[in-house]
Amino acid sequence: MENLEDAAELAGTETAEVNTPADDVVDAAVSGAEMAETEVAVTEAAMEETADDDNYAEVTQAETGNERPRRSYGEGRGDGRRGRDRGRDRGEPVEKEFVEKLVKLNRTAKAVKGGRNFSFSALTVIGDRKGNVGYGFGKANDVSEAIRKSIDKAKRNMVKLPVKNGTIPHEVTGFFKASQVMLKPACSGTGIIAGGPVRAIMEAGGVTDVLSKSIGAASQYNVVKATFDCINRMMDPKTIAKNRGKSLKEFWG
Repeated sequence: MENLEDAAELAGTETAEVNTPADDVVDAAVSGAEMAETEVAVTEAAMEETADDDNYAEVTQAETGNERPRRSYGEGRGDGRRGRDRGRDRGEPVEKEFVEKLVKLNRTAKAVKGGRNFSFSALTVIGDRKGNVGYGFGKANDVSEAIRKSIDKAKRNMVKLPVKNGTIPHEVTGFFKASQVMLKPACSGTGIIAGGPVRAIMEAGGVTDVLSKSIGAASQYNVVKATFDCINRMMDPKTIAKNRGKSLKEFWG
């Protein structure tokens, strides 16, 4: 019995020493509540700042601050078009002043000690489809440079091609060395009845209906020269009308 009483007294003493007064418990509870309220206030302020910075549409305020705010549809992805209208604001493509047609591109090789050196030559015809045409011949070690040179020369050698209702005014024959080209006017709907070099010149000049025949040497350079000889041989309607004492409208009809 004595042992039991001693154990009880010891237990009571320890309990008395461990027990916390009621006032201390209340103070601890109040302090904990204040800290929780402070944490909630700080969390809400941080969420509001995040919403302002990231342009959030809707922000869910949670008591614990653990929920993540939602983004509105399309935010952070441009304007939501996903590239469908991309490139529409760049403007319409600018139409070229001249129509460029490559008639012939030739490559030559020269054997040297280290191997072979290549050079290129280009024959180009240009026109504005309004009666102005020209041709040029350029040489260079690069294809693009040869074409550029030929186009520059063609722009400096423009001539006037008389066009009436989509065809030439009269029949004409042109010559250059062993090549001969004959051109004849045609009615509407005939089209361009011509080979490669002659067709390129007629299309660039704006002719839609013409008959042609190439006789003799078929070298493309010679055919182009013979075709331009035809253009130079064509009579100028303004000059003819002036010599006959008529207006251009009366002469052309």
